[in-house]
Amino acid sequence: MAHILITAGPTRAYIDDVRFLTNASSGRMAAALATAAIAKGHTVSIVSGPVSVRYPTEARVTSVVTTGDMLKKSLTLLPRVDGVIATAAPCDFEPKQREKGKLPRQRGLVLDLKPTRDIIATLARQARPSQWMVAFALEPDGDPARALKKITAKKCDLIVLNDLTALDTTTTAVTVYDHAHQRVGQQAGTKTAVARWLLKLIGAHSGKGELSS
Repeated sequence: MAHILITAGPTRAYIDDVRFLTNASSGRMAAALATAAIAKGHTVSIVSGPVSVRYPTEARVTSVVTTGDMLKKSLTLLPRVDGVIATAAPCDFEPKQREKGKLPRQRGLVLDLKPTRDIIATLARQARPSQWMVAFALEPDGDPARALKKITAKKCDLIVLNDLTALDTTTTAVTVYDHAHQRVGQQAGTKTAVARWLLKLIGAHSGKGELSS
């Protein structure tokens, strides 16, 4: 049986102590994957940003807030797991400076942003050869071009492409590509059903056939 790390939900990038940037990621796909994996007897650790969804009680859940927090905890867990499924939608940018307190209301506000560290790319660089990495990529127009660039840059085994219709809903449609840019599967349905299908696909293409057993 495998030990799987799943990153989940959104993160927050604080403008001041009250306001923050975030996104609509719900954590539902992560919860569905965790449920499917646990049903097969696998161990699941989840590092999750702020969500309202409930994760399986059998999962080992760590709650985080910022992208930096998520990366730090994931790096701590990395040596203990067989693979990573990065469903999270962490903030790609954060303000260069977090203001103390609450900024007064103004006519306008210009934010100076800096990129955050890429979580799955960092994990993949530090992973053992035997560990597998699965990234998720949301592309609004469904065009795989950027996703294929990401799988090469991030050095992942598989990338799961979805679109805006998957946000904060119970259904999704995904297309999966491998590191050779070959489409290896396509599925649509409830996130519960897609999660079960995806777990089997990961097992078949990661050399870890026990994921689908």
